[in-house]
Amino acid sequence: MTTRTLSLLAPSGRLTLGSHLGALRPMRERQGDAFYGIADLHALTTDHDPRLLRAHTDEMAALFLAVGLGDATLFRQSHVPTHAQLAYLLECVATTGELGRMIQYREKSRAGESTRASLMTYPALMAADILLYRTQSVPVGEDQKQHVELTRDLALRFNRRYGEVFVVPEVVTASDGSARVMDLLHPTRKMSKSADAAGSILLLDPPDVVRRKVARAVTDSDVGPDAVRRDREAKPGVTNLLAVLEALGGSADGLTTYGALKRAVTDAVVAELEPIQARYAELVRDPAQVAAAFGRGAERALAVTEPVLAAATAAIGL
Repeated sequence: MTTRTLSLLAPSGRLTLGSHLGALRPMRERQGDAFYGIADLHALTTDHDPRLLRAHTDEMAALFLAVGLGDATLFRQSHVPTHAQLAYLLECVATTGELGRMIQYREKSRAGESTRASLMTYPALMAADILLYRTQSVPVGEDQKQHVELTRDLALRFNRRYGEVFVVPEVVTASDGSARVMDLLHPTRKMSKSADAAGSILLLDPPDVVRRKVARAVTDSDVGPDAVRRDREAKPGVTNLLAVLEALGGSADGLTTYGALKRAVTDAVVAELEPIQARYAELVRDPAQVAAAFGRGAERALAVTEPVLAAATAAIGL
């Protein structure tokens, strides 16, 4: 029996090399019964520019195809209305105490920032994303584990009070061996999708920009014969460059200087991005391909999720 795969990425910025190695490339290996979505509704939880959101969403859609996800079911979350509809039913099962304990909302509230109500309630939308597809397991990193645990709690509570509707997913710690790519200038934090992040390599960065960013990557003052080595604590910058190089099929064998390491990383990154960028350029010239793929995907996603929403709607008394 094929295991269904579900993954949604928020268009909160532009896709990076970190997004590719950590998410897109593993997604490409799992396309048997896969639903891959652009979580544009999640992007509304913070202040945003509507034109920029559309641009990021369109770019992400084309890049999904450019990296080779065409055999999966691709969709925009906002084009599958069952997501928002089930989210409201789950809000009616969740408590404010539960939602207020979610880390993103708690951190912003603690900082005294004015937050949108949707930032508090979006874990219910994330739960809807998962429960609609009857996925049995959800592989996540530590930063999303809390949300999937809430999803389990809501599914169990709903089933107990209103009848068995939802498959209760298991939380699986992501361990697919995908590369953990960090910021080139701040190697103790993840590569940001922000367009002005100087330490991030964007999937559409041209070769000269990649070269400049890698050249500026933080290393350290070690100049010994074993300077090029892994040490996450003492040498986070060098360790990050080595992780990128090896994830792209390269090897540090024979590299004894940081200059040589950076040249090898640059060559490997440019070689990886070249076919993606070429395919992206083709899709931009023929946007009907992207629209057709996501149109078919939205239809299939709706067909799969409508029975789940109908069952939940009837069970809760509507």
